[in-house]
Amino acid sequence: MVQEAEKVTEKIEEVVKEDIWGAIKEFLNLGIHFGEGDKEIHITVGLILVVTISFLVASFLLKWIRKLFTRRMAEPDKLKFISVFKFIKYIVYVIVVFATLSLAGFNVTPFLAASAALLVGLGLALQELFQDVIGGIFIIVDKSLLVGDIIEVEGKVGRVIDIKLRTTRAITRDDKIIIIPNHKFISDLVFNYTQNHRSTREFVRVGVAYGSETAKVKELLLRSVEKQSGVLKSPKPFVLFEDFGDSALVFSVHFFINDSFVDPKIKSEIRFTIDRLFRENNVTIPFPQRDVHLFTQNVPNPKE
Repeated sequence: MVQEAEKVTEKIEEVVKEDIWGAIKEFLNLGIHFGEGDKEIHITVGLILVVTISFLVASFLLKWIRKLFTRRMAEPDKLKFISVFKFIKYIVYVIVVFATLSLAGFNVTPFLAASAALLVGLGLALQELFQDVIGGIFIIVDKSLLVGDIIEVEGKVGRVIDIKLRTTRAITRDDKIIIIPNHKFISDLVFNYTQNHRSTREFVRVGVAYGSETAKVKELLLRSVEKQSGVLKSPKPFVLFEDFGDSALVFSVHFFINDSFVDPKIKSEIRFTIDRLFRENNVTIPFPQRDVHLFTQNVPNPKE
């Protein structure tokens, strides 16, 4: 009886090993086989399954790591971290694919060699793109630029509304969107009006005629910004007597505002006020003048 039970067990094991497991191995080995010797390549069902499972495991781990790092971050910082993390994720996926293929017995050396040559070519062709990505990472990591900052790039002033891995978007004063490649923030000179603090100092320059009472001009300029909407009371506005110009005495009134984005509108209103105050107080804004001297010379007539 015992012997018969052992024979049945052995028979089951034999069936499992030879029939069931053999069928599974045969299924996993199904695929495409080409090449000879060391260069022989096998793309099988088992290899595809291994790569797929590796992708899923790597994706799960990356998602868990991302949640671990961002669980206590503020929403803006979380969005920036996710942008950088996407770039890291793609690199991890490439590493996982090659590592899985290598562990499965797949000869990845030719692919690595080809990839190296391809990457050199892509690096030369897409070096500006890589600069943009690296610039985006630096911006996000060191917080040299934040959403809401007012910046000036190549003479254009805009308020930053979105920072991505490759580009930064800003809205200009005339409601147009400018898309700025991130490498500009590394290689070019960029003015950030609000990085240090929210208020900025602005000025309006004006010239008055020679002979004008300078103390009166100073008083009128201070009055022009005294009640202007958007101009801060503290720090106090002040006036500078800048220069003795060719045709005018040059003054400038300096003031502080909280929103540099509406700076042109405030300056325009101040100029209207200055013009009105100068007219009411008989202060003249001169225009450039030149003295032209004409010299005439009697030329003898050859017919005489």
